Amino acid sequence: MNDHPNYKWYILILASLTTTFVIGVPAVSLAVLFKEIIDDLHLNLVQVGLIWSIGSLPAIFTSPLSGAVIDRFGPKRVMLAGVFLVALTAGLRGVATSFGTLMGIIVVVGGLVPLVINSSYKVCGIWFPPQQLGRANSILTMGMGLGALLGALLSATVISPWLGGWRHVMFFYGVLAALFCIPWAFTRPAPQTIEGKTQEPAAIPMRQALTHIAKLKNIWLFGITLLGISGCIQGLSGYLSLYLKNLGWPAVQADGALSLLSATGLIFILPIGWVSDRLRERKKMLFVVLPLMAVGTALLSVVNGWLVWAAIILTGIVNSGATALLLALVIESDGVGPLYAGTAVGFVMFFFQLGNFLSPPLGNKLADFAPGLPFALWAGMVVIGILSLVFANSGRKIGEVKAEPQPL
Repeated sequence: MNDHPNYKWYILILASLTTTFVIGVPAVSLAVLFKEIIDDLHLNLVQVGLIWSIGSLPAIFTSPLSGAVIDRFGPKRVMLAGVFLVALTAGLRGVATSFGTLMGIIVVVGGLVPLVINSSYKVCGIWFPPQQLGRANSILTMGMGLGALLGALLSATVISPWLGGWRHVMFFYGVLAALFCIPWAFTRPAPQTIEGKTQEPAAIPMRQALTHIAKLKNIWLFGITLLGISGCIQGLSGYLSLYLKNLGWPAVQADGALSLLSATGLIFILPIGWVSDRLRERKKMLFVVLPLMAVGTALLSVVNGWLVWAAIILTGIVNSGATALLLALVIESDGVGPLYAGTAVGFVMFFFQLGNFLSPPLGNKLADFAPGLPFALWAGMVVIGILSLVFANSGRKIGEVKAEPQPL
């Protein structure tokens, strides 16, 4: 089956569903289950912010390393190990008895998550040519968006009442995630086509891969941009439902607002990726979508009533598409390509996870002064990302083939 010309789409769908049910749904479910968790474990708002962000702390360090591991051993092996370990540890969140134990389990989960995410983007970088990479990355990111949507929409209002509480929701998601080991076990590492010949991707020594990527200025600048994007999305996703509930919104409407944020991104991410492929300019597209994200997030700090819904839609239109565009730009950057895709994505994911870690507790702390102030902080992080992108080179044109340095 893997020799069939359409096999790459099967791999892409499998990778997307993996990010949906192994990463997206279990992660975002916490945001809408915080009310139950607060009542059970007696947490305060700052502790909630730490729980929401602490998983990104170990990922700051494991993201670059996991990328190099993927380039060395191949995405299939790493994906299998990552899915099993994430499923096991994510399910164990249901046994937490205090703030400390829950935070400790989430730290372990966070350190393992890059194995799955980076393997997924490595798969896209190998299987899809530059002319299709924007759409492929968009579909892959849609998987995460779908997970966020399902996790926000179903976890607190459907699955928790059905199973009897937030702990059983964690167990259920752990079992569901583990099932994805089965289809991955029956796939083979994706081949790479070079000059019309199909061959397995080269195995690159980890030190060589990390050293090579660390010397690329563009990768550092793209990383800072991704920090701004991730900090905004992570902070907004973890705070929005609680913010609206504290304003007196009914729980169904507050959780529905978070679901709308995810659903809007899910609808628009593929068109954004398709347009970027057609225009052959990812960087210019980012200069369109990132200001929209900043404006929509900033509006949430000052608007009320129906304008809240308008700001959520404006932000949601571009939040997932921006990440997909930037990661495609990273893979297409000079000196990267499919050969170093895992290491490069892992390297910029260092910044992604740093944004995820710093943003929620900083924003939630600002809520002590004014409930809408966190949104201004997160909008400012996007502005910093835009400024970093200004200094980055556009890299090769989409569709331009350029030889990559081969491993020694």
